[in-house]
Amino acid sequence: MPLFDYSALSTAGKTVSGNLQAATRADVFRKLESQSLTPVRVTEQVTEKSTAAAAAKAAASLEPVKLKRAQLILFTEELADLLDGGLQIEQALRVMQERQEAVAIRRISGILREQLREGSTVAKALKKASPSFDDLYCNLVAAGEVTGSLSSILRRLAANLNVMAELQAKVTSAMIYPAFLVGACVVLLTVFMTFMVPQITDLLAKNGQQLPLVTQILISVSSFITKWWWVIGTVFLIIFLLFKGYIATPNGLLWWHRTKLKLPLFGPVIATRFYAQFAHSLGNLVTNGVPLLNSIKLVSKISVNVFIQSILSKVTNLVAEGSPLSSSLRKSGEFPMMLVDMIAVGEQTGQLGKSLEKCAIRYDKELDKRIKRMTSLISPVILIFMAVVVGVVAFSIVAAISQSVSGIRGRA
Repeated sequence: MPLFDYSALSTAGKTVSGNLQAATRADVFRKLESQSLTPVRVTEQVTEKSTAAAAAKAAASLEPVKLKRAQLILFTEELADLLDGGLQIEQALRVMQERQEAVAIRRISGILREQLREGSTVAKALKKASPSFDDLYCNLVAAGEVTGSLSSILRRLAANLNVMAELQAKVTSAMIYPAFLVGACVVLLTVFMTFMVPQITDLLAKNGQQLPLVTQILISVSSFITKWWWVIGTVFLIIFLLFKGYIATPNGLLWWHRTKLKLPLFGPVIATRFYAQFAHSLGNLVTNGVPLLNSIKLVSKISVNVFIQSILSKVTNLVAEGSPLSSSLRKSGEFPMMLVDMIAVGEQTGQLGKSLEKCAIRYDKELDKRIKRMTSLISPVILIFMAVVVGVVAFSIVAAISQSVSGIRGRA
């Protein structure tokens, strides 16, 4: 275990020096604090082995770190809290590096400290520290550095990230129950067609009875699936690969992303989710002083939908030519009139940021309604489909058994 030299202040204000064995510098800080000492300087005693290990560790620690969404939100909120508490950015990062429990956040904080010591700005340091800090995040931080409002912008960023996480969670949770029902239906059909139907067929064949038409159709379908399942699987695989190959092309991907927005039930949810993200992100950028044209360029990257990106690219070109944002959105023909009208009001009153925030709140509520409507419609449809399938299978089996029993009684 490495040995650390330290100097600290006692409660009486005297300087105390010495050394401690500990796994990390953070452990030394904790041990000193437990002795009611305030650390002033903690350095590791240098040996050849420790120097080589430290060099390797330093090289590894400077590699970019990927953050999960929850970790990104935690990092942003904690850094904003420390800056609000009066700490300078380097001091805040030091506290996070030494006391944060999440390893990824500690590493990010260490990388940022190194970059800042080399004279980098916070925004540039964020880009080098992790790919999780996208252009939108870094540009807002850059605006905060210039205006001296970094803590408030980080607070806004954390709130925006929380909203985006909630939107993602709403859509995901809304699909869990329908997906479970579809899976249950597939399993049920598989059990019926591969196990129960063949056994009942063998039983009825021994009695030599003429089977009902529904039962014959069911048995034929079961026999076909059992015999030619590999052909069916191959056909579906070929169709899937052809589809994947087509949407891998620019034209195919554009068609697929446009089609997704027009799907029944799912299309309106995808579109409303984008409108909410668009209003939240653009409002956040404009409110924090980022120029409108730059804001639109940054917002165009929030969606992975290529069709939406193409629309926003057209809007960006129109704004660059001097057209108002509301007119540019109206000319695209893809944005709802309510959103366009509220943006027009914001442009006329000079409060575009507030208008966008109101739009975002409205579309958040609209998204909730659409998700509830979608789940309330999908579940009954799947249940009705399952009931019809199970009912047909059960009827065919019961009819066959009933006819077989009647035949046995007739011979008796």
